[in-house]
Amino acid sequence: MLRAHARLVHRLVLSADVVLAAVVYAALVALPELREAEVGGDALVGLLIPGLVSSLAWPLVLEPFGLYGSQRRRNLYQVLARLLAAGTITAGLVALAVVALAAPVAPIFPLAVVGAQLAALATTRLIALVGLRIVRRRGHNFRNVLIVGSGSRARHVLHVVERHREWGLRVVGFVDEGDVPQDPRLATEKVHKLVDLPAILRDTVIDKVIVACPRSMLDQIGPVVSVCASAGVPLMVLSDIFGDYLPPPRVTRFGSLAALSFAPVHHSHSMLLVKRAIDVIGSAALLLASLPVLAVAAVAIRVSSPGPVFFRQARCGQSGRHFQMVKLRTMCVDAEQQKSALMGLNEMDGPVFKIRNDPRVTPVGRFLRRWSIDELPQFWNVLKGDMSLVGPRPPVPTEVAQYQTFDRRRLSMRPGITCLWQVSGRNAIGFDDWVKLDLEYIDTWSLLNDFKILLKTVPAALRGTGS
Repeated sequence: MLRAHARLVHRLVLSADVVLAAVVYAALVALPELREAEVGGDALVGLLIPGLVSSLAWPLVLEPFGLYGSQRRRNLYQVLARLLAAGTITAGLVALAVVALAAPVAPIFPLAVVGAQLAALATTRLIALVGLRIVRRRGHNFRNVLIVGSGSRARHVLHVVERHREWGLRVVGFVDEGDVPQDPRLATEKVHKLVDLPAILRDTVIDKVIVACPRSMLDQIGPVVSVCASAGVPLMVLSDIFGDYLPPPRVTRFGSLAALSFAPVHHSHSMLLVKRAIDVIGSAALLLASLPVLAVAAVAIRVSSPGPVFFRQARCGQSGRHFQMVKLRTMCVDAEQQKSALMGLNEMDGPVFKIRNDPRVTPVGRFLRRWSIDELPQFWNVLKGDMSLVGPRPPVPTEVAQYQTFDRRRLSMRPGITCLWQVSGRNAIGFDDWVKLDLEYIDTWSLLNDFKILLKTVPAALRGTGS
């Protein structure tokens, strides 16, 4: 029913958002604590226009974030993250309107209004999403899915659909070439020949076709796309058909041509700007807070061993660009010259060099490493933009020179002070697993994941596993 009236539902939801935002605005503007003048005359205009902006801006901002489309396969965290991003933009628009009109309101007014509107919109959406999921789990509001393929990939798609009953998807059948091996776990009566696809689309209600065939059938995708386009049926192609190690693609344009972009990361630019803002504010605050500790550590380093207080080393940042990473010196001054003689003691596999009880480390340096105090100057690298608070650890150029091609994708994000590897066992993890953790972080990055890693970093540092 919802599908049949999708346009009407879209308009109703959009109108409901405007009305709800307007009601919240009216309720808050009535509070004398948030106003600096009585409502009337010029003050009334100064209050009405921000109200129109805050109410009408929500649909305009929510639409680009895809929040008026189907949320069937999105989890609640993804919806909340998009709402938060939309709320940030709306708050900026309301603040501009308030400043431009010199509205007689308290300085906190734009934040209070948008925060209350965001809470109201998020609550109604979450109630609707949870309610729809309950309905779908009971077998209502479902979509019919036809899968192209009948092998292991097709079986995996079926397994995903069965595992997520809240999506409301129903696999009605499979189409494949007649002479290919089929997964024995698939119901034989549901497997049809590829030549029957036009008849199936004509005689059966199909809401989506999912291509989950092996790479050997790549030449068959063209005809499948043509048939689905002619029948007006949406088609989805799983990107692993092009290779298991490709990052998720995004549809872009190359001039007038549509193109699939397999960029190493497809993160929201607005969310990355928020991440950078957090880096700047966080690193500045932590750098100031750590100054007393750095001063004491500097004196201890000076007194205990000859050489500079700080150790600067070339590291590879985003896309492999070199920068000078700063740390407190924890080794003797000729540590780099001794490295070649100690290669036989290396405890890490791959191109990484690590020794648990490194003889080059000074007694003071061992203490600084134990509590991760030597890492504190890296907040300066974060402030400069070389690094982030959270991200893959920056490798040295000699290690990167030994990377396999697929290892280099870990350089596709700004490196960080802490990361998944840092809080997951560090030296106990081999290089291949280290790379997998970094790629997992890159592929699933979100501000929430960054926050979780930061929370785990403190106990890891206190235990010594993050040092």
